Amino acid sequence: QVQLVESGGGLVQAGGSLRLSCAASGRTFSSYTMGWFRQAPGKEREFVAAISWNGGRTNYADSVKGRFTISRDNAKNTVYMQMNSLKSEDTAVYVCAARNDWRRSSSYIGYDYWGQGTQVTVSS
Repeated sequence: QVQLVESGGGLVQAGGSLRLSCAASGRTFSSYTMGWFRQAPGKEREFVAAISWNGGRTNYADSVKGRFTISRDNAKNTVYMQMNSLKSEDTAVYVCAARNDWRRSSSYIGYDYWGQGTQVTVSS
């Protein structure tokens, strides 16, 4: 079992930055691919970014490439997402998730564990 708790969300002006954190419980955190998803009101859940178990591979949605950076610290059981140049369309609840494999890391199908989410609001 893995429990995930997100933090770092908040209200920020367009062009600003936030860093999200996702703290995981469990000794097997370092074996999981970790992903970030987001969901805005009235919209479907959307893939944002993923990182492989050792950080060697990353994957980003086109909408955030060049602005967001996913990273992880396995010693701290934590995955991060640095979000720069935020836009109003980035407003959403951001949720982290864990899965056993890297393949299809951009699909929400296959992620076994999910956090509760943290709200990010970008004002224009």
